[in-house]
Amino acid sequence: MKRIVETLTPVSDAEQQQILTAPKTSDSHLELMAAVPAMSEIEKGGQASVSTFGEQIKVAAWNLERCLFVEQSAKKLSSLRVDVVLLSEMDCGMARSAQRHTTHDMAEQLGMQYCYGVEFYEMGLGGPVEVQHFCKEDYNLVGWHGNAIMSKAPIDDLMLVRLDDHGHWFCTDKFADPEQPRIGGRMAIVAMIQGICFVTTHLESAAKAVQRLDQIAILLSAIDEFADGSPVIIGGDLNTGNHMPPNYDWRDETLFEYCEENGYDFSFNPEGFTTRQSLITRAPSQKMKLDWFLTKHLQIVEAGIESSIDEDGTPLSDHDCIWVNCKT
Repeated sequence: MKRIVETLTPVSDAEQQQILTAPKTSDSHLELMAAVPAMSEIEKGGQASVSTFGEQIKVAAWNLERCLFVEQSAKKLSSLRVDVVLLSEMDCGMARSAQRHTTHDMAEQLGMQYCYGVEFYEMGLGGPVEVQHFCKEDYNLVGWHGNAIMSKAPIDDLMLVRLDDHGHWFCTDKFADPEQPRIGGRMAIVAMIQGICFVTTHLESAAKAVQRLDQIAILLSAIDEFADGSPVIIGGDLNTGNHMPPNYDWRDETLFEYCEENGYDFSFNPEGFTTRQSLITRAPSQKMKLDWFLTKHLQIVEAGIESSIDEDGTPLSDHDCIWVNCKT
């Protein structure tokens, strides 16, 4: 799926009314997904600051939990001297994040080209904490929540891969979170940059291992066709172990074995949890290892986890940032 645009097509008043009044069923959700143009669009913007990468490429992956702190998050990424950033949970035109296009603004700060795709169209303002503490207005200017890739070098080709469309966050009989009704579903953006296939993704949180395995299988199949043998690096919040009590252990997932069988390596990922409390995720929660890189035909030189705690003690996200240095 690929329709590259300068600006995602906003939801019209008529489309919004249709979404709000539609039956909360899977069939209805499929019709809504087809009717909203942005669900099949990728926004591409910003300016690359270099023509080519060096011998080693530093890649970061970060779930920024709405991206409440654009400038501070950009400063942290700048200090890491990253070449490519794989992002998830990026708001665009949401009251809880000051109606900002967070990906556009961060890319501008870092001197990067970006691509952005919609995971969800948010029908409300967000969860109770977001509404009470971050929303200064009672409406969303646009209502997008999605994933992004930013690169210092030019982005050559793009593809959007939808990993589910059944309405997990929309249908009355599913409702992953009734306080955050949405249309959309988990997705990935795949980009070819300098002969390497970069992928940002975000697998389902409110699911079991079998659903995440289904999603990774869809993604790897699409990458095989798109990359055509090129090196691949996938980075993002795979939600491994999430909603799997009592251990919440990533080793209970089946997707890693599937990835290995398909030629992907994850052994280089550093040990340690990647989640923490934040200004939105305030209650004590189970520490989990949700964020990963998966690579194919790439040599990993170094890997690490960067704390999301800002220099003044503010948690910029409920996820820490993971990074790797790699080369072909």
